Amino acid sequence: MDDLFARFTRREEFTTVRVDDFLKMDIQPRENILAPWLPVQGLAMIYAPRGIGKTYVALSIAHAVATGGNFLKWSAPEARNVLYIDGEMPSSLMQERIYSISGQNEAYKDRFHLLTPDMQKGSMPDLANIYDQERLESSLGNINLIIVDNISTLCRSTKENDADTWGPVQEWALRMRSWHRSVLFIHHAGKGGNQRGTSKREDILDTVIALQHSEDHDPKDGAAFEVHFKKARGFCGEAADPFFAKLSTSAEGIVQWEMDGVKASHYEQVVGMMQQGRKQNEIAEELNIHKSNVSRYVQKAKVEGKLRCCVA
Repeated sequence: MDDLFARFTRREEFTTVRVDDFLKMDIQPRENILAPWLPVQGLAMIYAPRGIGKTYVALSIAHAVATGGNFLKWSAPEARNVLYIDGEMPSSLMQERIYSISGQNEAYKDRFHLLTPDMQKGSMPDLANIYDQERLESSLGNINLIIVDNISTLCRSTKENDADTWGPVQEWALRMRSWHRSVLFIHHAGKGGNQRGTSKREDILDTVIALQHSEDHDPKDGAAFEVHFKKARGFCGEAADPFFAKLSTSAEGIVQWEMDGVKASHYEQVVGMMQQGRKQNEIAEELNIHKSNVSRYVQKAKVEGKLRCCVA
C-alpha cells in the first residue's frame, strides 16, 4: 500500500524537447490493431442503445484481433493479445456468445483473455479507482488491447454528467497508451442518441463509433444497425463511410454478418424530392409513408434552412 501511495504522490520533473530535435527522432508511423480505425496505442469508444448488439460487436472485435482476422469491413493485420473485461454478463451467456462467434477455435487460446464477474472472488475492478487500476495493471502482462464492456459497470465511481469524475479513467487510458496498449470502451447511448453522459470522455479518443437503428428498423430483425463514425482521427473517405450490418445465426449456432450501404432516411428522401419540385402527396405515396410524416419532415427542413419557406 505504501508503494502504491508513493507512486501516485511522488513528483517527477516534466520532460521537454526542442522541436528541431523532436523532428529528427526516428518515430515509427502508427500501425493498426484493427484497420482502419483502431491503431496501436489507440483509444476508442463504441456506443449504442441497450439491446442493439454491442457485446456481439465487441466480442467479434476481440476475436478478430486475437486471431489476426476480419470483422465487418475491418481487418487485423496480425494477431495480438486481447483482454476482454466484461462488467455484467453471466458466465454461461458469455460462453455461449463466444462460442457462437468462434466455435471451438483454438487459434487464439493464448491471446484472448477474459475477466468476468462470475469468475471473481471479490468485486470487478472500478477503473475510476487508482487502487483497482493498480490491481489490474499488475496482471496485464503482454496484453495489447483492453476492451472495457462497459463504462457504466466498470467505471463505477464516475458520475455520468460530471466531467471531473472522468479524470482518473482518462489518466488510466493515457497511461495504457504510453505503455503501448490500446483501449476500447463500450458505452450506452443516451435518449438523444449521443453517448450517455459527459462529452469529456471523447476528448482523448482517436475513434468514436455509434451503432444505431435505421429509421425503418423492425425489432423482429434482431441485431441490425447502422455503423456511424462520429470521430475519425487518422482516416477518412470511404473508410469512414457509414454502413449497415445485420447479425444472423447459422444452423450450427455460429454468428454470421451481412453488410450493406446505409440507405437515405425518409427525411433525407423527402427533402431531396421536395427540392426536385415533387408534391407532398406524391412523395407519401412513393415512399409508402403517411402524409402527416411528409408534412412534418417538410416543416423540419424549412426550420433547418434546407427548403425555402414558400415551398408547399
